[in-house]
Amino acid sequence: MPPRVDHEQRRDQIAQALLRIADSQGLQAASMRAVAAEAGVSLRLVQYYFHTKDELLMDALTRLGAQLQARMTQWIAAAGTPPTPRSVVTAILSSILPTDPDSRRITRTYAAYYTLVLGDPKLVEQHGTPQPDLLEGFLTKQIRAAQQDGEVSPGRNPEWTAAGLLALTNGLGSSVLGGQRTGDAALAILTHHLDELFQRSADTG
Repeated sequence: MPPRVDHEQRRDQIAQALLRIADSQGLQAASMRAVAAEAGVSLRLVQYYFHTKDELLMDALTRLGAQLQARMTQWIAAAGTPPTPRSVVTAILSSILPTDPDSRRITRTYAAYYTLVLGDPKLVEQHGTPQPDLLEGFLTKQIRAAQQDGEVSPGRNPEWTAAGLLALTNGLGSSVLGGQRTGDAALAILTHHLDELFQRSADTG
């Protein structure tokens, strides 16, 4: 009897091939035929599992998001037990910065998706903001918790602060990929801003 096919494994094999192309060449190079060649399978097999290129693109994006989530979880776990709002925020933002091969790959691939999404209003509406919104909302909760603990000034707007931290981190990431500064330098800048944010309010004594 022929070996049983693991369909999820096959889908992942194809999606990971697209992500490798996105990282190294950009999504404009990720045709269905190119993905098939990168995955080492036939074009017919790619089309069997993914009927359209958009379907493949969105499946691969979901897998990329899971990779980033797993990285964040690992960094949070390594930040200490029990986690504090500061350790969680620091771990999340530090894990996003492209300071090692894995984070550089993830950042480059997300940049390829941003380029694609910005050129297609339909994709912007469907896929442009859900994950960033979730992350921003989670950071907002952590900052609000830090305010309750007296570690962040009560005068800070948690939503704006979370948005600003993400914008800072994304900007620093772009500067690393562009060669303006090293990953260590970007991390030092981020740490400086977090040190300024997480200072116990004088009002708490």
